[in-house]
Amino acid sequence: MRRSETLLATSKETPDAGTETVALMRRAGLIREFGSGLHGFLPTGERVRKKVTRRIQAAMTDCDAQRVSLPALQYGDGWERSGRWENFEDEMFTLENRDGQAMCLAPSHEEGVVHLLEGVVRSHDDLPLLVSQVGTKYRDDHARNGLLRCKAFTMKDAYSVHADRTSLDRTYERVRAAYLDAFDDLGLDVVVVPVDDEVMGGHASEEFHAPVANGSDDLVYCTAEDCRFGRTDELADVDAHDADDDCPDCGGRLAAGEGVEVGHVFKLGRRYTEALDLTVDGGDGERVHPTMGSYGFGVTRALQTVLQQTRERVRSAAEDADGANESDGDVTGCRWPVTDWGTVAPYRVAVVPLDCEGEHGRVAEEITAACGRSDVLLFDDPGQSIGERFAESDLLGVPAIVVVGNHYDETGEVEVEYADGRREFVDPETVPDRVARFRAGEGD
Repeated sequence: MRRSETLLATSKETPDAGTETVALMRRAGLIREFGSGLHGFLPTGERVRKKVTRRIQAAMTDCDAQRVSLPALQYGDGWERSGRWENFEDEMFTLENRDGQAMCLAPSHEEGVVHLLEGVVRSHDDLPLLVSQVGTKYRDDHARNGLLRCKAFTMKDAYSVHADRTSLDRTYERVRAAYLDAFDDLGLDVVVVPVDDEVMGGHASEEFHAPVANGSDDLVYCTAEDCRFGRTDELADVDAHDADDDCPDCGGRLAAGEGVEVGHVFKLGRRYTEALDLTVDGGDGERVHPTMGSYGFGVTRALQTVLQQTRERVRSAAEDADGANESDGDVTGCRWPVTDWGTVAPYRVAVVPLDCEGEHGRVAEEITAACGRSDVLLFDDPGQSIGERFAESDLLGVPAIVVVGNHYDETGEVEVEYADGRREFVDPETVPDRVARFRAGEGD
């Protein structure tokens, strides 16, 4: 994409946005606030959101989930029948239509998916079934910390229906593992917290929490690389675990801090099928209520948390290496992780010619075309100084910057600067191979 034709709403000013990460997202032109708890995504932020969405949709496809789309606006009768109308009322947006009928903006879709499948799924032979969607959810939450506590947010939710609990257990474990793989691909470190959830109902559920410095919940978690042990302050046994204790799962060291819930999986049982009277032919001539699972993944929460956790990781590594801190300029802009899957950075490569015209401009155009214009930002605007081009690339957190300048004039090689501090000089024709690993895994 050409910088001269791209809306990059970056700013040199740091807004008063409550937290450092939220201020950075606004300064980098990712989001814009529309009022307390409401955010719009500018083109750069939408690119990141789409990459996160694509990864979790691919995870659900791997689990054989079928995509559906449920209306956010729903009538209240299903919620009254399920018993959640009263439980969710404080956080649920409710209204009346012109006919005086109670309606709501759905904070989740358990009731909706039962209605969607009623009369369509008729027999145990139609099961198991897993459906998923990505859309906007609405909750009248106490808004704070940018995308972490919103009144409208993007969520991937999925629902499974089964003839028996054994089938539910299999799908639950499969989706749970797919979530963990997705978090790893996004570069997000998470721990798993077993919880009870009275509003959702069911007999088992687990939350996925990402440890960060300024989160939504107090968190005790294991620091061992391959351990997922975690406990939040909402659990009765949290006081039994403290920082520097041994992890009960692996024997590693526990740490205490804060975290952000980025996913949640539930074994709902027959909580909703019984309340809403969804039945199927059980195979012996009797109608039975199937059992259900529910699986939520916070897309916008994950977006902000990936950025925050990565910047904290980079800063910590810099301090461990040579005592650097934020004032040294090591983490002034966005930082996005790069994994074997790729990166959610808005652009994987920035091509910066010293001169937008002449030989520099020609080589920059060729590199951009070879790398793929859709995910490469070409700084072709002669109105920008070279310093402004580098500053904007750093602010966006582009993983690789290809510089066509004086070194090219002398040697025919371009300079590739990586966000991790590495630098190399290469033949222009080799650049696509050098940056191929930054391409986010393909998905529909």
